[in-house]
Amino acid sequence: MLEWSDVDVAVRDAVREFVDREIRPHLDELESGDMAPYPIVRKLFSTFGIDAMAKESLERRLAKLRDGGSASQTSSGGMFGGGGDQAGMGFVLISELCRVSMGLVTGVGVSLGLTVPTIASRGTLDQQQRWLPELVTYEKVGAWAITEPDSGSDAFGGMKSYVVRDGDDYVLNGRKTFITNGPDADVTVVYAKLNEDGAPTADPRRRKVLTFVLDRGMPGFVQSAPFRKMGIHSSRTGELFFDNVRLGRDRLLGETEDNEAGDGRDSAKSNFSSERIGVAAMALGVIEECLRLSVDYARERTLWGQEIGQFQLIQLKLATMEVARMNVRNMLFRVIEAAQSGHPISLPEASAMKWYCSQAATDVAMEAVQLFGGNGYMTEYRVEQLARDAKSLMIYAGSNEVQITHVAKGLLSG
Repeated sequence: MLEWSDVDVAVRDAVREFVDREIRPHLDELESGDMAPYPIVRKLFSTFGIDAMAKESLERRLAKLRDGGSASQTSSGGMFGGGGDQAGMGFVLISELCRVSMGLVTGVGVSLGLTVPTIASRGTLDQQQRWLPELVTYEKVGAWAITEPDSGSDAFGGMKSYVVRDGDDYVLNGRKTFITNGPDADVTVVYAKLNEDGAPTADPRRRKVLTFVLDRGMPGFVQSAPFRKMGIHSSRTGELFFDNVRLGRDRLLGETEDNEAGDGRDSAKSNFSSERIGVAAMALGVIEECLRLSVDYARERTLWGQEIGQFQLIQLKLATMEVARMNVRNMLFRVIEAAQSGHPISLPEASAMKWYCSQAATDVAMEAVQLFGGNGYMTEYRVEQLARDAKSLMIYAGSNEVQITHVAKGLLSG
């Protein structure tokens, strides 16, 4: 695959019109927090029928489960689901939104790309019927809570949130941080360790990890106000606190501690590849917008009697941006081809893509700021926002230092 399909291009143009009409005029309000991000995404979903398609797809899945069949939850690398033939459309939508507001994509990505697949892949039929219908349409917002103040990239080893058995129930205590959608989530998937008296292992790092689903407003469950961040301001991030939160077994995904698919570690790791591939689509949007703005500015801005685009150092910046755009786009084409052929991208390859694309987007955005000079430091020219947003990609979905480790381990184990 060397180019977007005709359908992908049609989707791109339609989404671009929506973005120019419905999002760009409200960007300052989204960035300041005066406008909540969720209604505008719901309008996008309604306009393009994404909510209706998601509802129909879910109902087919649930009907199959009710009839005793199996319905595996697979991912094409896009957060909007669908088969491999639809991966391109999902990536186009992601990249177009990231050209103007990466925070919108971050919030949707966690809700539809992490919360929904976790419940769909590990939940019982009753649990899927209970939580998924309103999540897949974005009527309700989901959060995915694994990160803690002292864990970071060592998500499982450093995890301190825990549950203890209390009769047929569990009692949850602990704290999560840097949780996307945390302040506003209606439904939250939470990972916690099982604290067993007389457990066979004395090492807390090796305790079993269980996965629960919590609803907003449960006694003892507190969602913080949004954090103030460097970038992706239209995505709301916060902390979650659990103080003796009582959880029935119906909130334990799979309703058993002995899930055949493994414990919570396996549940979380199964999402890592798709999350990191999604970063590539986000990076492409940033790079394309920075390149567009920079080319326009290089044509318009004059210095010493000529357009700055005539200076070789400016040309070098533009050419470097274009090479980055081509590389990131071609990585996405690799993902689309893999999805169409039924061969998913491995975790080491997904990590390599995330590492390269996030670094490329950050470099391009910072060069765009430099090309604009003093204007690039001003919010009205937007490249400063793109630079702040791009930097988050080097931390989001696992820091780039961790991605390097995954790439190297993949090479050494081959």
